[in-house]
Amino acid sequence: MSQIELAKRLGLTPKTINEIVKGKAPITPETALGLEAVFGTSARFWMSLEANFQETRARLERERSIEDECSIARQIPYAALARLGVVPVARRPQDKVINLRSFFGVASLKLVSTVLPAAFRREDRDTASSLALASWLRIGELLAGRSEVASFDERRLRSLLPAIRGLTLDIEAGDLRNRLQDMCASCGVVLVFVPHLPKTYVNGATKWIAPDRVMIQLSLRRPYADIIWFNLFHELGHVLLHGKRRMYVNETIDSNQNGRDRFEREADSFASEQLVPTKAYLRFLAARSITAASVRQFAREIGVHPCIVVGRLQHDGKLPFSSMNALRPKLAWEPKRLDI
Repeated sequence: MSQIELAKRLGLTPKTINEIVKGKAPITPETALGLEAVFGTSARFWMSLEANFQETRARLERERSIEDECSIARQIPYAALARLGVVPVARRPQDKVINLRSFFGVASLKLVSTVLPAAFRREDRDTASSLALASWLRIGELLAGRSEVASFDERRLRSLLPAIRGLTLDIEAGDLRNRLQDMCASCGVVLVFVPHLPKTYVNGATKWIAPDRVMIQLSLRRPYADIIWFNLFHELGHVLLHGKRRMYVNETIDSNQNGRDRFEREADSFASEQLVPTKAYLRFLAARSITAASVRQFAREIGVHPCIVVGRLQHDGKLPFSSMNALRPKLAWEPKRLDI
């Protein structure tokens, strides 16, 4: 039967029949009932043919899109993610694309920049990778999603700042990390620690994950205790000083700290003042020579571990970065695998 004859029998235009034959138009339930009357085969048969055709076409389109996204997957540190256990081990680029879609929770890797725009905010990325940073941020989201914390309480958080600062005196304690996370959780702050990923230069990030819950995500790229505490107070500065609408990402891409915006500078100042009050710090610089003994004494006076003072002195150029590092313990907080 010709297409023209079939069109007459179905009451459709020849153009519509031609589009159905070429797969450009679907077989609708009404058309299936008409075909049942014309050919004597059930409408269910025709609808099944249509469903099978659409499924096959979708699979072919999916394969094409996967091939298109392989170039994106190659920019993501897949091996590092697999070692952490957040994606399955895979060799085929196509398998990596499928696994990364699931990891990011997107239908296409082309949408990663849409769901994690903060990772793509900077343009000066000669060595840093936006997709690697997006991967790091996504791990934080997944970890935070498994955490239970109280509703955010700004007053309680401000009251706990001295206690959080004082935990530096217990740096050798084995339960320090859990105590710190519990303290933050009690006022609505989810504190997560995420291992460093290649081609990321991130220190920390802050994101409101609900109207009454905020996530602070810290990198373990530089595990010195003073750096971790400074980064923590930097992110707490974002929580207490800045709005809820954007994600704040603290990166160190070059030694000159180029490109840091107002929010990052304000958070830096907040952290510096909270950890080593400016007035006391200036008195220390004016009254004493900088020795290991004077640093320890000053740290006792202001109630922090000596590493906090050494870190400040090194940052300000008062001490070489090679000096007094024996007073700067490292924290072995980086897990080999993550439970997500």
